[in-house]
Amino acid sequence: MSTVQDQDQLTGWRRFRRRVPNGFAIIFSMLGLFCALTALIGPLRRGLHPVIYWLDTLTFPVPPNLAYAVLLFLLAAALTARKRVALWCLVAYMVLVILADALFLATGYWEFAFSLVLCGGVLVLLLVSHREFYAITRRGAFLRAIGVLIGGLAVAVLIGWGLVTLTPGTLEAGGGNRLLWAANRVCGGLVGGRLVEGHPPHWTNFLLGLLGALALLNAALTLFRSQRMEAALHGDEEDRIRALLERYGSQDSLGYFASRRDKAVVFSPSGKAAVTYRVEAGVCLASGDPVGDREAWPQAIEAWLEVAGRYGWQPAVMGASENGAKAFARCGLGALQLGDEAILHVKDFDLDGREMRVTRQAVNRVERTGATFRLRRHSALTDEEMQEVIHRADAWRDTETERGFSMALDRLGDPEDGDCLLAEAYDGDGNMIALLSFVPWGKDGISLDVMRRDRTAPNGVMEFMVARLCAQAGAMGVRRISLNFAVFRSAFEEGARIGAGPVLKFWRRLLLFFSKWWQLEALYRSNAKYNPEWYPRFLCYADAGALARIGLASGIAEGFVAVPSLGTLWGKGHKKRLLAPASTAGLPSLDELGLVQTGPATEEERHEQELAALPEQVRVRHRKLERLREAGTDPYPVGVQRTHTLGEVRGEFPDLKAGARTGKSVTLAGRVLLTRDHGGVLFAVLRDWSGDLQIALTRDGSGAALLDSFGSDIDLGDHVEVEGEIGASDRGELTVFVTTWRLTAKCLRPLPDKRRGLSDPEAKVRQRYVDLVVSTDARDNLRARSTAVQALRQGLIDRGYLEVETPMLQQIHGGANARPFQTHINAYDLDLYLRIAPELYLKRLCVGGMEKVFEMGRTFRNEGISYKHNPEFTMLEAYQAFADYDVMLDLTRELIQGAAVAAFGSATARKADEHGRLVEHDISGIWPVKTVYGAISEALGEEVDADTNPEVLRRLCAKSGVPVKPENGRGDIVLEMYERLVEEKTTLPTFYKDFPTDVSPLTRQHRRDPRLAERWDLVAFGTELGTAYSELTDPVEQRRRLTAQSLLAAGGDPEAMELDEDFLQALEYAMPPTGGLGIGVDRLVMFLTGLSIRETLPFPLVRRR
Repeated sequence: MSTVQDQDQLTGWRRFRRRVPNGFAIIFSMLGLFCALTALIGPLRRGLHPVIYWLDTLTFPVPPNLAYAVLLFLLAAALTARKRVALWCLVAYMVLVILADALFLATGYWEFAFSLVLCGGVLVLLLVSHREFYAITRRGAFLRAIGVLIGGLAVAVLIGWGLVTLTPGTLEAGGGNRLLWAANRVCGGLVGGRLVEGHPPHWTNFLLGLLGALALLNAALTLFRSQRMEAALHGDEEDRIRALLERYGSQDSLGYFASRRDKAVVFSPSGKAAVTYRVEAGVCLASGDPVGDREAWPQAIEAWLEVAGRYGWQPAVMGASENGAKAFARCGLGALQLGDEAILHVKDFDLDGREMRVTRQAVNRVERTGATFRLRRHSALTDEEMQEVIHRADAWRDTETERGFSMALDRLGDPEDGDCLLAEAYDGDGNMIALLSFVPWGKDGISLDVMRRDRTAPNGVMEFMVARLCAQAGAMGVRRISLNFAVFRSAFEEGARIGAGPVLKFWRRLLLFFSKWWQLEALYRSNAKYNPEWYPRFLCYADAGALARIGLASGIAEGFVAVPSLGTLWGKGHKKRLLAPASTAGLPSLDELGLVQTGPATEEERHEQELAALPEQVRVRHRKLERLREAGTDPYPVGVQRTHTLGEVRGEFPDLKAGARTGKSVTLAGRVLLTRDHGGVLFAVLRDWSGDLQIALTRDGSGAALLDSFGSDIDLGDHVEVEGEIGASDRGELTVFVTTWRLTAKCLRPLPDKRRGLSDPEAKVRQRYVDLVVSTDARDNLRARSTAVQALRQGLIDRGYLEVETPMLQQIHGGANARPFQTHINAYDLDLYLRIAPELYLKRLCVGGMEKVFEMGRTFRNEGISYKHNPEFTMLEAYQAFADYDVMLDLTRELIQGAAVAAFGSATARKADEHGRLVEHDISGIWPVKTVYGAISEALGEEVDADTNPEVLRRLCAKSGVPVKPENGRGDIVLEMYERLVEEKTTLPTFYKDFPTDVSPLTRQHRRDPRLAERWDLVAFGTELGTAYSELTDPVEQRRRLTAQSLLAAGGDPEAMELDEDFLQALEYAMPPTGGLGIGVDRLVMFLTGLSIRETLPFPLVRRR
């Protein structure tokens, strides 16, 4: 227990010592502020005279003097930076105060006893805490500071002497009085009392104090100034950085810029990570993320922070990614989002779409001028070509010097950068008009370095280049492109939105104001036009109070702020002696780290790097694949000559006795799902589409070589061909005893658990092929769908129907009320629609004389996705001349019952109960037929019909909770009531007929009531399965209805049909009385199987990952 307490006390004492520098900095800052206020404000000085006296006597001297205040402020700043020279200055100061107090005590001034004790305690505290003051300053700083101080004071004294000579006031001349007075005032009134008689004007007192303060300030700055670091790479540092980038360069798009040669670098002790930086304005400024292995990032950051602390630099990071910012934050730094980086994914970049209209127009405009584009590696350029590129880049630059630090390489054309990409644009005459240069971002990315254009180039040339770059970069292995960095992007975007708050609007206006000089908004908009993905970038800092200083350092590093030195101003810009950065001595060699890279990676090295990025199990299978190929085995042969399917073997020998042998040899093929190795016997389960079957390899029957090679070469999921005798195992399991086998396809990814399969529903949809491999239910569902679809088709063919195919790309969207998908054909410059229904083309065939016709194909509707909706679905439409909707009703029932019998052997459908269990429902026999108005009346418990007033219908809707819009007419209200009160609550298959005419534009009027249409809907389990009409064959009435629909479309209704003149013209050639039906095949399969639409479709539409 005592050991723990001692440890806690030790830890507490260390924490206290760490606070000593900051504590003294606060004290001296307050004393400096007190001195400055009393020096500047006369009434305050006179009012606080007793306080000044007792502070002088009991603590530290606090004279009302600006020079002394400046000294205290500088000392406080140096203490905050933990500079060692500040400690020794303070120690020397305390020693002098202690000696003075001792002298006063010796002469009988006992009031200085408290000051002596206090200053003695402070001196002891400083000495025991001396290790907390570790920041060093420049060599020879003390002597230079003494020289600066003496020279500055001498100049100030001479100026003061001249001033008091010109304006002496009551100051006596002679005896050097004026020179003595001036020297005393410049030095802060070190000699108290009245040194000479008289005094000059009061303003000279203030001015000479200010001159002395400036001299002292300059000397203190010289003394406390941080050591400057040479910003350059030495020795093998660049080789190490490039080796780390070769291995880990894909982690950060700014990683390659770490190889700039005007940065210093510090490595982690392991050599596996590094931080590159530059020192500006006392700020140790890193850029981007650490380079190298992420596991070594914390050690590299700690090493960098140690260097910054050793020299008293303020650590900061510009442009860290989210992962990098988290790493810096874990090491104690704060983070502030600086902006966002624009990333383009090559495969997703598309100029189509409304949001890309402006960019697309710019690209087309430049293409019409005859502009061309070329993309190549820097290594592919000749020396003359590269010099021309450099010359044009310099000529087109709009600043005197190259800007950039965190996102610029500043060495275009360097032979070491051969992997960089150069994009060039040429006008119709072959003259270069713009160029882009990109640095590598790992193996599959590039990051923008240089962007230049000729001022005479056509507007939009950069959009043209980016579009062509995305089109061609994929062929060079590029999948992602990092464009510019948009500072404060969110402020521009969110501040422009409706409803933005006053603070956000003000911040945006302020940024727009500064954009006049720094192009902040232009940079954001120049990136936003490509519709990129935005990734945040952060500014990391150790002290929030130093953000202004960090901003200045960033501006200097990026080239936006120029701070010339006196040597530069006087034309004496000789090279100063700078501190060399830490060397790489003591770090593991590149060979030891496995990072040796001599020239471009070989094919074998690239292959090893690709394998290293794979999961372990996948990597093991790849290694096995290579071993098989080296041994001469073709892991993917052509053709398999099997004699039986696995199901056929099971069907032929259903009841073999245990241990029996049939003497019949077969050749089988299948996928290995399970293996059990019992030493001398190895069992495996094969699966093909017909089922599963066990095989066995024995040391006696198959041979030791075949048995061992199967065990070592075959993984679960592999396809094999086996030959052997049919028999039964000792436990009676039907088995093929293998005599020879061959690998027919190597599986490179492990299968999920055989018993559980894919448990994630999303994974089942995205990896349907895996689900089919391991799940018999998935196979049964697909088989049931296929069988049901074939039964529908065969049922119609057996009844004399002809199957046809009609266009899926249509110029008019018609045949149903639905929102279409739009596309564009470049060859004809024509907008087209994916069909929402094949109806209008099938009716043209009916006009042409086809009496029984059907089509089963894909249909597309740009509507919502749910358990029963998919944007792409299968529709069956059939038309029969001289029939009506009653004939089609019987046909539909017979087709669906036939599909159920084909799929399951009986006229049954399945539906999940409240516990999720599938329950069979009998759908044989005649199905109920009800009128729409009759069914609504049953649901309401109140009679409604075609004569019911619309207002009464609205009242009934309100009473039953059916939402209606004010603009809805009678037909829309009835349809809404039907969908809410009838359709949703229907269970077993039911036909609902005789809908209002105004919601059935393609249906003929009822033969007895023109307000009704001869149309029925088939509903089961709350879902519409199909519909049928007595088709409208009157071309005049059809034109009237479609014209009304087209007016709705013109008014903005996206689901209303457009006017199809070709169809109306065909109808005018006379179409016989016809019955037509439509069945949603996907919904029919859902009805029969009890599954959702995503489960019944092999590949439903899913969101991009």
